Amino acid sequence: MSTPIIVGNWKMNGLSADSVDRVKQITASLAAEPVSGVEVVVCPPFTHLSLVHQTLNGSTVALGAQDCHKDDKGAHTGDIAPSMLKDVGASYVILGHSERRRDHGEVDETVREKAVSAAQAGLTPIVCIGETEDQRQSGEAEDTLGWQIKGSLPDGFTGIVAYEPVWAIGTGLAATPEDIKSTVAFIRAELVRQFGDASKSLRILYGGSVDAGNAASILSIPDVAGALVGGASLKPDAFLSIIRAVPTA
Repeated sequence: MSTPIIVGNWKMNGLSADSVDRVKQITASLAAEPVSGVEVVVCPPFTHLSLVHQTLNGSTVALGAQDCHKDDKGAHTGDIAPSMLKDVGASYVILGHSERRRDHGEVDETVREKAVSAAQAGLTPIVCIGETEDQRQSGEAEDTLGWQIKGSLPDGFTGIVAYEPVWAIGTGLAATPEDIKSTVAFIRAELVRQFGDASKSLRILYGGSVDAGNAASILSIPDVAGALVGGASLKPDAFLSIIRAVPTA
């Protein structure tokens, strides 16, 4: 079994003091009441990465970023290279989040190129896939996910896949456990079909309004190896509840 992982995506929220306070609360609780067999990652805004890395020093919590460029250097004003993230202590990077696809027009090919560059820099890419409400209602969810897997994941991918139904992000809605179970099973089968048996070990996360109330039921679903947590990760108590909801072996 792969080690479960809980990833907090803080998105574009807070100032430096907010991030430091949040990290201190999370790490203090985990130091006082350790959780074994679970990896924890926090992904603050770019401007907080270095400070959060310093605050995390000596803790069991890893640092991640919310995006990176496909190139490692160059004339790309406003972008961040994978090596720059590694340089400030990041170990993970979220790629292809639906908000990046929506707000910045990112397509599967772009996500795949970023995943290659991130891995080359020593980062673990967390690649997001997911269907919209229209695609779901029209019966195109599986086709959408299949094409996203094919287009967004490079050959030899060893990172993490995060399934985030777009219709459930920031809406307060969450797919039912039955929906998640069937969709994640499809994603696993599609990974194996496209990339072979080696993909059986890839971790699949669920992201889509995960909170303290539904975490236990979601994290108990077979093949769900953790969660990509948005809004709830900004609240230390809620985030810690999700971490502690991971089933123990």
